[in-house]
Amino acid sequence: MSDCTHDCSSCSADCASRDLMAPANAKSSIKRVIAVISGKGGVGKSTVTASLAAAMAKRGHKVAVLDADITGPSIPAAFGVHEHAMATDDGIQPAVTPGGIKIMSLNLLTNNETDPVIWRGPVIAGVVKQFWTDVEWGEVDYMFVDMPPGTGDVPLTVFQSLPVNGLLVVTSPQDLVSMIVTKAVHMAQMMSIPVLGLIENYSYFQCPDCGAKHAIFGKSHLEQEAMQLGLPLLAQLPIDPAVAAAIDAGQAENLPVNYLEGVAAQLDG
Repeated sequence: MSDCTHDCSSCSADCASRDLMAPANAKSSIKRVIAVISGKGGVGKSTVTASLAAAMAKRGHKVAVLDADITGPSIPAAFGVHEHAMATDDGIQPAVTPGGIKIMSLNLLTNNETDPVIWRGPVIAGVVKQFWTDVEWGEVDYMFVDMPPGTGDVPLTVFQSLPVNGLLVVTSPQDLVSMIVTKAVHMAQMMSIPVLGLIENYSYFQCPDCGAKHAIFGKSHLEQEAMQLGLPLLAQLPIDPAVAAAIDAGQAENLPVNYLEGVAAQLDG
């Protein structure tokens, strides 16, 4: 619609009923697409995406990550990939991590990783769509889409243009987040995208000396929120400085402990 505000939370239009699906690149065969979303920034969504992709690859699957967070891309750095993506007559070749995970991100296309992206929403959404249509993904069992926070242009484009099989919502313990989580879940439901479950990050810090767990960001109420939404709470992840250091060092495939292995096992099959 020409008067679309891109705010699904206040819209009554039945966008899900219209077929806006974009064809994948002719040399792509992607079996399952899982989007990872958060209602707000700063909850560790990209870390969850990278860890989950690594865990699924460890299970023997062919895995890819589409970095849809155009203005804040961090997937290449999490995997230690810094070279530029290459183009052929058939499309763009994704970068490949040391462990064989295929990734595509705007940081693989800009001259410098620190170059800012100062684009309007429709342009950003168009680039995300091109990552689906123009990239030669090849054979992929699981593609994880690292979404930008919120419910704006990019999530709308992904939900309408890609055959998303399910959605994971990443959150943190703060009370304010529960309202934002509900908005993200309602958007997915309005777009007829199955929500696979919730993942809470920064749930607690476990003292390395005494083993006691401390709720740094306050007591979590996500379990009650999940029950009200009728969704499973798949994992509550700790604050682990060793994991953060590994991600910062580009070692997402070599974490000291991957807390998402259990979630990968639940999604597998």
